[in-house]
Amino acid sequence: MTTAFSHLGLHPELVQAVEALGFTTPTPIQSAMIPVMLEGHDVIGQAQTGTGKTAAFALPILHRLEPGGRAVQSLVLVPTRELAVQVAKAMHDFGRERGIRVLPVYGGEPYGRQISRLNKGVDVVVGTPGRLLDLIQREALDLSEVETVVLDEADEMLSMGFIEDIESILSATPAERQTALLSATVPPEIRRLADRYLRQPQSVAIEREQVTVSAIEQRHYLVYETDKLAALTRLFEVEPITSALIFVRTRAGTGELAAELSTRGFPAEALSGELEQEERERVMNRFRRNLIKVLVATDVAARGLDIDHISHVFNFDLPEDPEVYVHRIGRTGRAGKSGTALSLVTPNERWRL
Repeated sequence: MTTAFSHLGLHPELVQAVEALGFTTPTPIQSAMIPVMLEGHDVIGQAQTGTGKTAAFALPILHRLEPGGRAVQSLVLVPTRELAVQVAKAMHDFGRERGIRVLPVYGGEPYGRQISRLNKGVDVVVGTPGRLLDLIQREALDLSEVETVVLDEADEMLSMGFIEDIESILSATPAERQTALLSATVPPEIRRLADRYLRQPQSVAIEREQVTVSAIEQRHYLVYETDKLAALTRLFEVEPITSALIFVRTRAGTGELAAELSTRGFPAEALSGELEQEERERVMNRFRRNLIKVLVATDVAARGLDIDHISHVFNFDLPEDPEVYVHRIGRTGRAGKSGTALSLVTPNERWRL
């Protein structure tokens, strides 16, 4: 069992940067993935948000980079703008001592600034598929010398319809690149993607027991669909909620439920894919800073929402996939705190539970 980052064979400046950021012991996904990637293997990593997966791929990439080169050496694809910003910041912080240049690119921002940065030279690009493809088509982004590609949250990119964009982007990179695919779930479509684009990948899976934090209390309530709102309101009255994330099935459902809770005296805001990027970021920031106590979101909209102070996660609608349930409830009980996950289950859904 690895007990320190210094035992993983990483560049001393990286170890120093990681320890300066307060990380002392690698998480299971980091201990498993970092040595595999340092050896140059392709890898499939199955792990949820909150397990330390960003450092698991970022540190070996940063170890192998030659900072200050002319060409982009590494590419990270992510499903959302929020995750692009988050991953780029982490890579910048880890690689600061080595002078590594990281650029996040995503839609909703002017092209000029991103193209200008690319022209000046960037070592790592972290981006969403749509904007990456636009920049390639404008001949502003050259991936012909990329050595490592990471597909982060591949299952979400798949569910958001990015599969063709991803394939187009991969075709612009060298065939002999190293590829890492990270996904909370590995459905057949992800397996087919891996079979097509990864070369003899090694699989690293973090067992569900390590993901579902023991500090999370899980409860469910059997209610009829028509009584869900009344049940949720009652729970809000009796639970010691400091900050809550409520998951619903549809985009439309986020706005409806947030409005209903607000009229009942529990101010809530909705987070859905329909929001303009700027407004979406404002909502996220208000929740991060604890100015909003209650956020109603879909699974896709909540990606990139990496916050330690959530006391309660509510499944207003149960997810279809058990792995998604694990992923949802893992948003509470973080950073050594305890958390509560409450699910509203209709009689017809008991089999799913």
